[in-house]
Order: sequence, then structure tokens, then C-alpha cells
Amino acid sequence: MARPRSTLISIEDTPFYHCVSRCVRKNFLMGIDKDTGKSYEHRREWVESRLLALASIFAIDVSAYAVMSNHLHLVLRVDIHEANTWTDREVVEHWHRTVWVWSTRCSR
Repeated sequence: MARPRSTLISIEDTPFYHCVSRCVRKNFLMGIDKDTGKSYEHRREWVESRLLALASIFAIDVSAYAVMSNHLHLVLRVDIHEANTWTDREVVEHWHRTVWVWSTRCSR
């Protein structure tokens, strides 16, 4: 059962978090699809560039990452000191920057 983030994340205990995202229904994010023979390797650079672009917007440092054929692993560090310096307006401005990152993805 899902649990609220407030019970999963404790900056006081550690600023580092290991996150995993997996594709569903045997789909491939990267690599060559065994059923169709189609290559999706071009997506690797896209995923890496988007990951780094999004991390630069927020108070998150990407400590390590691995982009696999059907999932990815991230080790992220929350920069709580930077985040605590932001005003409410700056938080909103950072969120608005994500629109630019996603809109550049759609234009390709």
C-alpha cells in the first residue's frame, strides 16, 4: 500500500535517496525491442538530458544514475540549505521552469 512521502523522506536522517522508475507491460525505454527489432537507443540521451535539466531547476543534485533498457536508477541528494533560501515566489518560478523543459521535449 502506498505511504505518504512525509513518512518516507526524512531530510534529518539523510539527504540521499535511491529512486527507481520502471516501464510497464514489457515495454522498453532504451535498447532494441526483441519482438520488433526496433532500436530505442536514441532515447538514452533524451532521458539523461531531461534528468539533468530538471535537477538543475530544483534543489536536487544527481549523485548517480543508470539508464537501463526498461528502467532507471537515480541517487538524488536534496540540497535542503538551498531550498530553505527560496521565497514562495522563487518556488513557483522554479516550478514554472519545468513547463519549458517538458515543452522542449514535445517539440522534438
